[in-house]
Amino acid sequence: MDKSTQALQDQYQKMVQAATPRPKYVQNIVLAYVVGGAICVIGQLVLNLLGKMQFGKLEASAATLATIIALGSITTGLGVYDWLAERAGMGAAVPISGFSNTITAAAMDFKREGYILGMGAKMFVIAGPVLVYGILSGFIVALLRLIVTGMLS
Repeated sequence: MDKSTQALQDQYQKMVQAATPRPKYVQNIVLAYVVGGAICVIGQLVLNLLGKMQFGKLEASAATLATIIALGSITTGLGVYDWLAERAGMGAAVPISGFSNTITAAAMDFKREGYILGMGAKMFVIAGPVLVYGILSGFIVALLRLIVTGMLS
């Protein structure tokens, strides 16, 4: 590459850097914290409500997860969750409602390609790695616990 081409590329890179808007770090962090916290508060409220309805801890936990997953899917279908995730970033993506959002959005996007090869296949393209690594990490943690507690007894 000759010097004039390199000079043009350098000049172009400087123009790109000057035109690229700077992220608003403080605003992004606050929004992520508030939205993620609000999702957790909703989950805690559901858990407390189910606990008062004489559910056991295990049943209340499972029902709370199902409720948050359902709320994530419903709000995705209504277009609310995507709007929220655009503004809150990881605050909306990290809770289980974010996982629900990705699965539901994939199902909605590929529904026209058919229920099996479109919607079903594309949902598991996204969910597959999460499930595999979740199951694998659960197995590894259980194995480590067995080794540690087995050695202590």
